[in-house]
Amino acid sequence: MTPYFTNDAIVFGLLTTVLALIFHTAQLDHPFWKKFYRYVPPLLLCYFLPALLHWPLGLISDEGSQLYFVASRYLLPASLILLCISIDIQGIINLGPKALIMFLAASAGIILGGPIALLVINTVAPEGFIPAAPEDVWRGLSTIAGSWIGGGANQNAMKIIYDMDDNLFATMVIVDVVVANIWMGFLLYGATISNRLDKWLKADSSLIEELKNKVANYKASIEKIPTTTDMFLLAGVAFGGVAVAHWAAANITPFMEQFRGTLEGLRLNALMSSFFWLIVIATTIGFGLSFTKVKRLEGAGASRWGTMFIYLLVATIGMKMNLGEVFDNLGLFAIGIVWMLVHVFILLVTAKIIKAPFFFVAVGSQANIGGAASAPIVASAFSPSLAPVGVLLAVLGYALGTYGAIICAELMSVISG
Repeated sequence: MTPYFTNDAIVFGLLTTVLALIFHTAQLDHPFWKKFYRYVPPLLLCYFLPALLHWPLGLISDEGSQLYFVASRYLLPASLILLCISIDIQGIINLGPKALIMFLAASAGIILGGPIALLVINTVAPEGFIPAAPEDVWRGLSTIAGSWIGGGANQNAMKIIYDMDDNLFATMVIVDVVVANIWMGFLLYGATISNRLDKWLKADSSLIEELKNKVANYKASIEKIPTTTDMFLLAGVAFGGVAVAHWAAANITPFMEQFRGTLEGLRLNALMSSFFWLIVIATTIGFGLSFTKVKRLEGAGASRWGTMFIYLLVATIGMKMNLGEVFDNLGLFAIGIVWMLVHVFILLVTAKIIKAPFFFVAVGSQANIGGAASAPIVASAFSPSLAPVGVLLAVLGYALGTYGAIICAELMSVISG
């Protein structure tokens, strides 16, 4: 169905107006809004209202729109630079190994969740519930595994490795996006009640709070009313860094393509992805600048601008989600939901055993499921100063994605006979 608004200028204006209304009402000292936002976090609305504008209202759509591309290729790397320039790297190191353990637990949940979900649905579902042939189903699900452990490059690598039909691949992309985005909504809500969840997990989040407070105190010590010069310096650092990242990615990717055979043999397809290098280089620039006087731009609002760019990305991600697609592929969505439940179960059990804070649960999961485009969104829902943690883990996911997806695919092929 063609959306009512197809002009990106109009759609962008609509999305920014929705974001403005959400943040305005969230700050109002009114009993209704106070009670409303006690149960519905603003960040969750920033995500789901654009989705509702897509379906069922049919006002906007991501088809033919360049907004997500602009947000993910320009605003996301700019936000990573702005959020990284004030980061306390030693503070991140001091967070310890629990973040890595939860990331690996999340990957294990995806590897094991695929075959378990396939077994459950094949056992309980009526005949014809999944219209595709069993061999096509597990091959198709392998691309979701690639996406959920790594990212788009890993997903396409799995499509090529298992010689998957294009039409079924399109359906699997829909299952991937909808199920992953529903789970992201739960994570964003969890960020607002993380203290209660940490209490249930019996987790000590003092190191996370210490890092947040240290960054906040530094910000308060240098905060000032920004001048026009400050704003141009912010823009120059952010988008100058984006330009360098795009330039470097455009040169590194063709260089890596020369070794396509070797990289594909090692299942390191992500190294041939320009988006992978864009994220890595932008993050590296931000980290590098955190050791210089540029760090003082935090006082002019660097993290606030970075956070605003993140919210704009959230809105464009929400615009991509069409919940109406669920009704056309109930069998595959059932597998996706059971798969995600297994992933969540393994995450929570691991967190309970090692007493990991919910922050590590959320970021470890989203670094797998969402990758570099959304892991910093979930991390910054806890605090903008924590966004780089999400990026670092997401980059690790790109490296491991194809390996984990192949293991998952082979297990699913056994289940399918």
